Amino acid sequence: MKTVLVAGGAGYIGSVVTEMLLDAGHKVRVLDRLFFGRDVLAPLEKRDGLTIIKEDIRYLKPDVFDGVDAVMDLAGISNDPAADLTPTITEEINFTGAARMARLAKEAGVPRYIYSSSCSVYGHNGMPGSGNGSGQAHANGHDHRLCEESPKSPVSLYAKTKIAAEAELLRLHDEAFTVVLLRNATVYGLSYRMRFDLVINLMTLYAYKNRKLYVMGGGQQWRPLVHVRDVARAFLHVMDAPREIVGGQAFNVGSNEQNYQVYQIAQMIRDVVPHTDLEVVPDDPDKRSYNVSFDRIEKTLGFRAEKSPYEGIVEVKQALERGRVDDSIRTKTVNYYKYLLDAERLLQEVSYNGRIF
Repeated sequence: MKTVLVAGGAGYIGSVVTEMLLDAGHKVRVLDRLFFGRDVLAPLEKRDGLTIIKEDIRYLKPDVFDGVDAVMDLAGISNDPAADLTPTITEEINFTGAARMARLAKEAGVPRYIYSSSCSVYGHNGMPGSGNGSGQAHANGHDHRLCEESPKSPVSLYAKTKIAAEAELLRLHDEAFTVVLLRNATVYGLSYRMRFDLVINLMTLYAYKNRKLYVMGGGQQWRPLVHVRDVARAFLHVMDAPREIVGGQAFNVGSNEQNYQVYQIAQMIRDVVPHTDLEVVPDDPDKRSYNVSFDRIEKTLGFRAEKSPYEGIVEVKQALERGRVDDSIRTKTVNYYKYLLDAERLLQEVSYNGRIF
């Protein structure tokens, strides 16, 4: 049994990681700003071994690391549009905050530090489109896939802060402080803190509600995909892996078989949500396109993704049908951040001596 600090443990991936750690018998300290509400963790809150700490990684105190065996850092502004809302705050949290937390963990004697990065660091750097969206990524062009040593070509502030944080954390890595970087593919599937701003989840929701999908950029962009529960499994896998194998290493988290073009993703969703029309729109403000190799995590650690995009689409559709999830503003990260920022400005305008009434 370990004591694990999960920063961002009330988030989309973090809440599933928290559940899996508890299931495995570990003690979990969730450290989270709780922007999306404490009720995200309500189904887990009465579990033995869970402690919830409401704190911001920019200001946390060193004592949160007392007795901690591993830190899993999943905190931060979580996607490209949200990161662009307030660039200064994004840099403070995603880079300065991440580096500060790692330094404090090292000074406290935490032996293992696992950082949640993203395949977004590769940016616009993948295989060219096939021209018709019909070719399987894993059926051709394997040599073009991006591995952990491939050049990075970030097209967003979010990706740039991830790259900067990776570099800073690796400088802290030594024999007493094992740093591991996990670069997650585009995540999908159900979570306690549901997100409908990720490609499969969003397109499934839109097809379910409107029976129509808009495929941007001709649908030729490549996306590597991975289920949220497979990402969580990877964190636990890396936590228990030998130091000499994972120390100072980056691992792409996903599956070679789940590199798809956006048009292919839309076709899969149409298979699951019948009578859905596809409309291809030639332009797309999102310039990311990357086809990623996941050989290292499989060959080095024996880790393979267990769930498929079809399974993710079906579970999201069924959850919507059964009312297990909704598409409230809290499920769309950038919209919710805008809402909070607008609310803060309004409160500042109407408050008097720090009070509303």
